Formats: sequence, C-alpha cells, structure tokens
Amino acid sequence: MTDMITQRMAKVWIAALLTAIGLAGGYVAIRLILFIMADYGWIEKLVAGLLFLAETFIIIHGINYFRHIIQVLRVHGTLFNEPPVPQLGHDKPPVAIVVSSFREPLAVIENTLVCFHNLTYANKSIYLLDDTRYDQGSPEDNRQYRVSVDALCRRIGIPIFRRKWHGAKAGMINDFLAFRAGETRKGFEIQSWGKSPGEPEKYMMVFDADMNPFPDTVEPLAAQMEADPKLAFIQTPQYYTNFEANRIARAAGLQQVVFYEYICEGKGIEGAMFCCGTNVIFRRAALMDIGGFDETSVTEDIVTSVKFHMNGWRSAYSSKVCAFGMGPEDLGGYFKQQFRWALGTLGLFRHLVSLLISRPRAMALSAWWEYIVSSTYYFIGTVFLLMVLAPICYLFFRIPTYFARPEIYFIAFIPYFALTLLVFFTTLARRQYHFRDIVLGQLLIAVTFPVYLQAAWWALLGKRGGFVVTPKTGANSLPLKSLWPQLLILILCYMAVVWGFCRIYYEREVVSAVLVNMFWCLYHMLILGSVFYFNAVEPSNKQKI
Repeated sequence: MTDMITQRMAKVWIAALLTAIGLAGGYVAIRLILFIMADYGWIEKLVAGLLFLAETFIIIHGINYFRHIIQVLRVHGTLFNEPPVPQLGHDKPPVAIVVSSFREPLAVIENTLVCFHNLTYANKSIYLLDDTRYDQGSPEDNRQYRVSVDALCRRIGIPIFRRKWHGAKAGMINDFLAFRAGETRKGFEIQSWGKSPGEPEKYMMVFDADMNPFPDTVEPLAAQMEADPKLAFIQTPQYYTNFEANRIARAAGLQQVVFYEYICEGKGIEGAMFCCGTNVIFRRAALMDIGGFDETSVTEDIVTSVKFHMNGWRSAYSSKVCAFGMGPEDLGGYFKQQFRWALGTLGLFRHLVSLLISRPRAMALSAWWEYIVSSTYYFIGTVFLLMVLAPICYLFFRIPTYFARPEIYFIAFIPYFALTLLVFFTTLARRQYHFRDIVLGQLLIAVTFPVYLQAAWWALLGKRGGFVVTPKTGANSLPLKSLWPQLLILILCYMAVVWGFCRIYYEREVVSAVLVNMFWCLYHMLILGSVFYFNAVEPSNKQKI
C-alpha cells in the first residue's frame, strides 16, 4: 500500500514538473512571437532582445533543475533519496587520504587531521599536502608556521608532503601522485616521521583542510569504486559545519543544498557528475590515464572531470554526506569564494565550446548538455542586471520590452512564474528545508551580481585569478563604498518608481504598463536592499553557545 501511494505521488510530481516545463516553453514562445511581430526601432528591439535572452537563460536553467528532479523521481520513485550503503568485502583496498592546505589556521588543520586519524577504515594512509607559499611574506612568520605544522603532524603521526610551488592545488596533487609513483624531483620533501610510504594506493580521497569526516566515510565509497572498474571518481556533498553561525553562513549553506540535493543527484543519474574539488574519491589509475589534474584553470576539478569523461571513464555521485566543512561568514569572504568559483566555471565554458566544435562525439549529448548548462550558471550576474535595468529603461525612457498589453503579459507569465516557484520551494521543503532559508540563499546570490559580472568579464578576456583562501576567522562588515554597484542600482530603482508616479499623475496613459514596471522596480529594491541585512555583523552563534 505504501509503495502504491509513493508511486502515485511520484506521478503527481512528474506531472507538475512537466506542466511547469510546458508553461516555461509556452512563455518563451509567446515572448519570441511578440518580439518578432513588434514594429519598433532598433533601440527598443535591442533592449527587448537582451531581456528576452535573460529570461530564456533563467528558463533553461529552471527546466534543467526540473529535469534533475524528474530523474530522481524516475529512478528512486520518491523525493526522499536514501541510497543503499554498499558493503565492502574482506579485502580492503589501500586508500590515500590527502588533505590539501594553503596556510590554513593551525586549529583548523588539527581538528581535521584528528578526525581523519579516527576513521574506521584500516587500510588508509593520511597525508597533509602543505602548499603554503613559504617563499612569500615574513621569513620569521613562515618559519614559525612551518615549525608549528611539523610539530602538529608529528604529534598526530601524519606525514607532510611539500614541493616547489607551481600549479596551485592541482599542481600539488599531481606532484604528490608523481612522488607516490616513485619519482624524485627537485623540491620534493616528505616528513614521514619514520614511517615507510609503501606502494602507491589504489584510490585517493581529496579533502580541503577544513573538512571534518564521519568515521565511516571511506568504506561505502571504496566498495562502490571496487564494484565498477571504469568509475574514475565519486563526488559526495559539501555541507557546512558553521551553518548556524550567522546569516551569511546559513544562506551560503542553503545554496550548497540546492546544488548538492537534486541537481547533483540528477547529474549522477545522467552519468555527467563532475568533481567539486573536495569530498571526492579518485581511482589512481584513472588519474594517471588522463595525465593527472588539469593545471590551467582555477576550477581544475571540473576541467579534469571533462577529461575523464572524454577518455571513456565514468563518474558517480553519492548523496551520503561524508564530511562537513566551513563556509564563509561575511560578505567579503563569500564574495572571494564566489569570484573564484565563477571565474573558473565561466572560463570552462569557453573551453567546452571549443571542445564541442572539435570533438562533438567525445561525450554523450546528455553529458555535453550538463557541462555546458553548469558552466554558464555564473552568467546569472549579467542576467540579473539585465532584468533589473529593463523596467528602469521603460519608466525613464519609454523603451518597451514586452510589446504587449500588460494583461497579455500576465496571462503568459503568471502561471509559469507561480508554478515554477511552487515546485522549487516545495521540492526543497520535502527535504526539510525551510522557506525562509531558501529565500535567503537566493537573495545572497542576487546581491552578488557585481562579483559575477567581474568574473564574466575576466573570463571573456581570458584572465586568471589567484587562489584565495576563504577566511575562517569570524565576520566583518564591508565598507559601503565596496557595495557601490548594489547601492547604485538600488537608487536607480527608487528613482524609477518616483518617476513612475509622476508619469501616472501627469500623463494618465498606459497606466497599467507603468504600474507593472513600478512593481518590478519595487521588487528589485527589496532584493537589493537585503545587502544591508547580509553586511550587518551579528554575534556568531558559535560565540553565543
């Protein structure tokens, strides 16, 4: 009886999702027809065309999100995905657990290494890959930090690997793989505290220095890798231990939820899951087959995933949480993190387009689709700015963007908009996430639009950014001058609303169209105004306890 109810609920959800996809497609079709049929000048066409592209971008990503949910329902029959835990046989393959560190606070490193030391998996070797730039900064500070790290690792019994710096995290892991393969290069340095490294491990798990694993992390992942010899890697979720610390940490954590819940589950089912840099297990032979990690991109993990798939290797996603990390706790830290992610991902988009043109058969169509859609996500900053400027242009300059009476626009827009929001919030609520937290996560993305704009511009120019560690030492407010893009657009929205009232009072024509655009300006004002909420420093819940 329970199975029948579950199957019926799954069918209801799939019907709702397909309806939302149909409404989205219908809205795009209506907007396109109105755009083509409208008899307006080139300026109006340009503004309307940009808005249409922005709306189409949002709808494509929305449809892809719905596709992932449908995949989860189709495979699991429910929105609650509790995957079976694979069991490992008597043979425990050797696993190298590498913790990558770039001048992380000693307390963070110690907490992480102690957690890994206490893993229940017996046949494991733990290594700290210390990628700190000891050739930069104060020599005395560097000496003290190095001595402290050495003393910490000696006390816990964790070997340290260092090398001559190049290629950031990807270069460090590649050098470590070369070292474990028996190569000796200038600059390689190992502190093993009397332990013999032995033969190279079959698998390698990669974690950032702030990750705290569960004791049984390794067993199910090793079992899954053993069951499929063509499996190159398994990605697991990345959630934050400081989720409750403050509003930034909470909102950033909810963004991780949106990605690692249905989206990654759908990508895993499609066979197009990519590596996210941490909380991942690799097959060493697969890494050696593709020449190791790519060192040309800030997001070396995703580029390396493309190389795996183009060389016939498979990937998987396990929704079982194996470790928790630390998220940003203020806008400054969050902006740095998002800029790094956005720059690397948008740079990947250019690379993918060239690969698609030159080697279209190298991956399945579904894999190409997943990679390209994911690599365009951070254009969301440009899209948000276009959506905000459209009603401002209409109110100030009378530049129409919809080419239809407001009632026609609402008939086409409201059903799609309402059902889309309902499905988005309801599917996350089914996994016990609260409406307020989901909204905060989306607001934080919106106020980050200048960061995404800069990343898009840098990616267009082919510029590379340096790696910056996400701060883990509390929260600080940004000066208002650092938020000038958000404040400028907020003021423009306010001025447009005031001008809209003037137009209604003096012109008394096209009142409904003016009201519609005033509504959107007010809506965007509320969104942009949340930047003050996020920038205000609040007492950390860690300090309250």
